[in-house]
Amino acid sequence: MQYRVLEAFEHRMQPQDLEKLVTWKMPFGKHQGKLLADLPGNYLNWFAREGFPEGEIGRLLQLMQEIDHNGLKGMLAPLREGGRLTVQAKPIP
Repeated sequence: MQYRVLEAFEHRMQPQDLEKLVTWKMPFGKHQGKLLADLPGNYLNWFAREGFPEGEIGRLLQLMQEIDHNGLKGMLAPLREGGRLTVQAKPIP
């Protein structure tokens, strides 16, 4: 059982994290220089099996792996086109 995966979710995702996925580049490894949002699923899944790096890069890689695994990469498209993510509060019924 891997507890490391659960530890990364102690920090809540912030809207800015999605913007980081389409602007930050992988700082090391086989895919160094690629945008985090462009990393292949098998590479992200390798981190999920072997353990994510410490710190913010590990948290963002884990977020990207979850997005990719759940088929949600399309939600990053507006951010790639220079849009800003806006979060609007909705009243609770």
